[in-house]
Amino acid sequence: MTVDALAAARRLAPRLAARAAEHDRDGTFPVEDFADLRAAGLFGLMVPPALGGLGASFAGYAGVASELARGNGATALVFNMHASVTGALGALTEELAEALGVPDEALAARDRLLAEAAAGAWYGVAMSERGAGSRLSKLTTTYEAVDGGYHIKGAKTFCSGAGHADAYLVAARSAADGSVVSQFLVPASGDGLHVEPTWDALGMRATASHDLHLDVAVPADRLLGGVEGLALVVAQLMPHWLVASYAAVYVGVARAAIDAAVEHLTARGLDGLPAVRARVGRADAATAAAQLAVTEAARRVDEAPGDVETNRWVWRAKLLAGTTAAEVAASMVEAAGTSATRRGHPLERLYRDARCGSLHPATSDVCADWLGIAALGGDPDRDGSAPRW
Repeated sequence: MTVDALAAARRLAPRLAARAAEHDRDGTFPVEDFADLRAAGLFGLMVPPALGGLGASFAGYAGVASELARGNGATALVFNMHASVTGALGALTEELAEALGVPDEALAARDRLLAEAAAGAWYGVAMSERGAGSRLSKLTTTYEAVDGGYHIKGAKTFCSGAGHADAYLVAARSAADGSVVSQFLVPASGDGLHVEPTWDALGMRATASHDLHLDVAVPADRLLGGVEGLALVVAQLMPHWLVASYAAVYVGVARAAIDAAVEHLTARGLDGLPAVRARVGRADAATAAAQLAVTEAARRVDEAPGDVETNRWVWRAKLLAGTTAAEVAASMVEAAGTSATRRGHPLERLYRDARCGSLHPATSDVCADWLGIAALGGDPDRDGSAPRW
């Protein structure tokens, strides 16, 4: 199944690339890209086959995300959000559900949401907030129990795909107990959702990562897991979705920068210059090394999720992918020369997109701090200078 999905991603990448410049220039959302992803069945990538999906592993997702990013990093980044929601839901095994106390009705609700994704529903993520970032412990969006469900009130920022997704994964704090953080899948069709168009950024301009304001009631079955307070637990059990799922996207962006540089250099007859060849060679080696780190992290996630060494590879992959993408794109612009800095040149767009990789949570500085504490024998989740969640 995953092989078919990878082939579909490779087939779609040129189509995404052909639209990328226009959407970047105008800051518009690539609606056609997501129609293509839906038609290819990729919204069901992480959904188990029994529920109509492709049943991809985390490694399978990483391969697809990287290929999509070679076409358009912004599209791949938004797709990552949907994959994160469906991937986390699909990874909730019967054993894990029992350990967490997830009731049977919550598992049935999970299956409905996954089946809807396989049929073409698309989920966004509304986690980050102004002043809090993605730290779950600092959220100000709150919820409270009401008849038949919950009422959620607050504001989110950096909500990729805002105004286009069918539902949003919303993290909120209990109004009754501030230490309890839960997650809800809020339908986009309900009253009480308002998108504020705020996204006009340096890179990844086509992600429509606007602010989302919520004052909405949702039925009880929209509480993911059916148990309040699971958000922080899931963050610890599945850090790959919150930390390293971005990594594959930025490896794809780095590879796209090399592709664009090769085309530019060859067309201008600069490919015979030793200094230029050396830059391309170093970029190729660095990108391949980052890809290997992502592949190893994904392999370990599939074989031993939550293992201490698995988690170290997850953080390594995020750090290396973000740093490598920025360095490779910058070097390819230097190899191509001033003409590559003109607006509309693929390398100019890829340079800006690549700069965003180190900024997604966990940022490169946070990743490096986490890894450094671990290497020195400490507990990075306890001893870090900045809260992880």
